Amino acid sequence: MSWRLPFEPDDGELLCVVGPTASQKTELAIRICEQVGGEVIGADSVQIYEHFDLGSGKPTVQELARASHHLVGIADPHDPVDAARFAQLAGEAIHDVSARGKVPVVCGGTFLWVRSLVYGLADAPPASPSLRERLDRERAEQGDGVMHERLRAIDPETAARLNPNDWVRVQRALEVYELSGRRLSELHREHQVRGPRHRARFVGVRWTPDQLEERIRRRADAWLASGWIEEVEALIERGYRNTRPIGSVGYRQIVEYLDGEVGREDLLGRVVRATKVFARRQRTWLRDEAVHWMDPLHDA
Repeated sequence: MSWRLPFEPDDGELLCVVGPTASQKTELAIRICEQVGGEVIGADSVQIYEHFDLGSGKPTVQELARASHHLVGIADPHDPVDAARFAQLAGEAIHDVSARGKVPVVCGGTFLWVRSLVYGLADAPPASPSLRERLDRERAEQGDGVMHERLRAIDPETAARLNPNDWVRVQRALEVYELSGRRLSELHREHQVRGPRHRARFVGVRWTPDQLEERIRRRADAWLASGWIEEVEALIERGYRNTRPIGSVGYRQIVEYLDGEVGREDLLGRVVRATKVFARRQRTWLRDEAVHWMDPLHDA
């Protein structure tokens, strides 16, 4: 008997496949598409870029043959995509998919992007290139820890949910405060009282922490054996060393290895540890959402 989603989606309901990294999101989204006649709208802040393939977990040729994917490999790594830009692109893709009589199925682990699509964005000031350049210089001089402590002093709520190494979001929170004099956490609370832009249902695959850690380790080991290091070498040769996606989990650790900061015997462990921290942050993002958690897809 073929696999079936354990509930019938309502008309007009946006299905969003969420969950931590390595939790079978892609497989679940494809199975849903096969059941309902859908197409996947990617919501992954690394998969969206060209050339970042193996280490981002982009869908394989076989997976793409089972379900069409949008917003995967469509952006130049030198042209960073933020949540606002993603929400615009995803909205256009959803309209296109729906207009052709298909069902859009959002899938990805960048839950900030998923939330921006479903709920919209807070009324924060636009980015300031000059301010970001100054903050980048201060970070280079003082380090991530000092910049995170600066954020903690002005917005402890936002600082508590951000990893000190998550410079993109730490920088944005500092930028918002300097430009507006208001904490990002305050803007988010005000935004939450508004109604959502989409009526959404969140669905994911539930794993125990030990199961997920083992899946993370097996996947990282397989990617390293399949040429992940060589992929990063090629990315650096292409001139992508200082782009946003090269600083993502896994890619950052491989760059450290290539720079001689990490031995080959320690690389897998460092990637696994960084990915576990990332997975915990993803679960934190999901705590406030009603997610329909499903049993693992053991035949996948």
